[in-house]
Amino acid sequence: MEIILLERIEKLGQMGDVVRVKEGFARNYLLPKKKALRATPANLERFQTDRAQLEAVNLELKKEAESVAGKVEGESYTAIRQAGDSGQLYGSVTTRDIAKLVTDGGMTITRNQVVLDTPIKAVGLHNVRIALHPEVTVSVIINVARTEDEAERQARGEAVGAEAERLQDEADAIAAEEIFEDEETAQQAVEELIEDEDGAGDDAADSDSASDDGSEEDEPKDD
Repeated sequence: MEIILLERIEKLGQMGDVVRVKEGFARNYLLPKKKALRATPANLERFQTDRAQLEAVNLELKKEAESVAGKVEGESYTAIRQAGDSGQLYGSVTTRDIAKLVTDGGMTITRNQVVLDTPIKAVGLHNVRIALHPEVTVSVIINVARTEDEAERQARGEAVGAEAERLQDEADAIAAEEIFEDEETAQQAVEELIEDEDGAGDDAADSDSASDDGSEEDEPKDD
């Protein structure tokens, strides 16, 4: 189906563009939300007549969104969820959940404004985009944790759950390797010391032998 966009739609086009989309997407979303019109001759003419007014309204809404964006960009919202030891959630955090978190935090949005390719299914800090306007998008942080304490630790940059265990295992492996290297170094030093002592003993023995030989040669003979 061909439609006329009445506002910028990500990955589709700008206001006034005539684009082809799947019929279901147009019927179920774009047309009911008044984001587009069917690309008929009558609607094309109507759009050209109303274009200046539509652009003025869009500009005003964009300015309002930009003023809000500065207050929201980078804000963090905590979602407490049950999860296993690996950090995988028993369920997920959806666009509806995120919209409620942000709304409860003081900025009213709808789930359709949350740009999320797939639901969040693990604890951690997740960057999520919020479309305040077709041309204004901000990024917020969704801090998913099992407890408030865990959320605070994550916010401070500390690893938790499976990630913390992985880092600890790496630290233990590095420590073990360093200890092993230290033991090797110590063993090598002992071996070198033993070799030096053996060498010193051999030199002393050679010296004694040479001294004994010299004494026998210099000893006077009886007449």
